[in-house]
Amino acid sequence: MEALFNQIGIGFAIGLLGAGLAAVLAGIGSAKGTGIAGEAGAGLVSEDPSKFGKAMILQVIPGTQGLYGFVIWFLAFSKLTGAADVTAITLQQGLQVFNACLPIALGGLLSAIAQGKVAAASVNILAKKPDDWSKGMILCITVEFYAILSLLASFMMLNAIQL
Repeated sequence: MEALFNQIGIGFAIGLLGAGLAAVLAGIGSAKGTGIAGEAGAGLVSEDPSKFGKAMILQVIPGTQGLYGFVIWFLAFSKLTGAADVTAITLQQGLQVFNACLPIALGGLLSAIAQGKVAAASVNILAKKPDDWSKGMILCITVEFYAILSLLASFMMLNAIQL
């Protein structure tokens, strides 16, 4: 294992780990969040198929965090592989990339799950008061705000790193 790190550089490996965590943890959060909302939506649609479109919109909302994690993965991966010599990326630089990926990794994971729960509750609004379903959307957007802050934090941190 040490030989592998010597070939690619420990800094490069640590940076790749951070990039991977951004994509994977935010993706796990989105999968969990859309699953929670999807279960609620499926229950409603089994009773009233005409509400499928609105239920689907509520289900999709927690999926954005996975996209945000992928964007940060792409930016971090591009930064790392765009370096003139990936073996020259220092441990400190690798840790900077790793740390820059943490806001969306953790923020995406947790906010997507929370947003899935809000979206599931919003399906209940759709079921009981169909004309008020947009209020549930607003509740979901409130959680989205924190996912966007996590995305911006990771983005700005990555942009500040010089490799």
